[in-house]
Amino acid sequence: MSFPHEQMSADPHDRSAWHRTDDAWLDERWADPDSRVLVVSGTRIRPRDGRVDWVPPAEAPEGLRVLLGEWHGHAWFAVVTGADVSRSGDGWMPLRGLLPSLADDALAYAPLVFHALGLAEWLFVTRFCPRCAGALEPRKSGHELVCIQCGTSQFPRTDPAVIMVVTAGEPGSDDERCLLGRQSIWLEGRFSTLAGFCEPGESLEDAVRREVLEETGVHVGDVTYFGNQPWPLPGSLMVGFSALATSTEIQVDHDELEDARWFTRAEMREQAEAGTLVLPGGVSISRSLVEHWYGGPLPGQW
Repeated sequence: MSFPHEQMSADPHDRSAWHRTDDAWLDERWADPDSRVLVVSGTRIRPRDGRVDWVPPAEAPEGLRVLLGEWHGHAWFAVVTGADVSRSGDGWMPLRGLLPSLADDALAYAPLVFHALGLAEWLFVTRFCPRCAGALEPRKSGHELVCIQCGTSQFPRTDPAVIMVVTAGEPGSDDERCLLGRQSIWLEGRFSTLAGFCEPGESLEDAVRREVLEETGVHVGDVTYFGNQPWPLPGSLMVGFSALATSTEIQVDHDELEDARWFTRAEMREQAEAGTLVLPGGVSISRSLVEHWYGGPLPGQW
């Protein structure tokens, strides 16, 4: 069984890190009309006709040139401009608003888009040196920031977050259940898998156990790796797991969740068909985790 979230990284680009400091190579690729550029204003891009808009270098505005890499025989760049451009114009969207545009034949561009916007998010919030508060200067085609006062380097950070489908009961049986939760800000009927960030000094498996216990009061034993998905919203790597519950009583932490419930496969199918249960979108690893447990596709999505 294949999963939609895997398609988002099925054809990754060559990041060509060794070319990030090769000015002659960069100039040559920038002069090539077949190279392509994604224009980013702050952390937003402007789709055209509902699709991510890649332009030739000659049509790109001034800004920080970021080498994304090489893909299908061409060089791919992003140009990161100030956020004032998107604030003064219409149609600029953050990554979350772009996900529908990546869910069709543009899905192949997802690794490039995630790379560009992940870097843009980091550049947007990393303004000063954390050691001396000095100004930062971009190096290595936007992949490093160096303090002009103390020389300390800063690199893009990715925060690991665990996301898990928690089950109880005999695997594959009619009464096996899956634990889903919902936040108060979500529209009625929306439920998803539990998730949370890994804390310092904590293994990913222990993060799964802690997060499930904190949010729902359910204890977890065995934890099995499922897969991962880059999620630069703004800078996460979602690491998916299947987790086996050793208790089933739910005690919701209402600071984290509004509700948490157990669903059998029959209940999940019936409510998803009726529209009273709305599951995460097909491009998310959360959807993949749910459908992997269920054993096939389910109707409806956010």
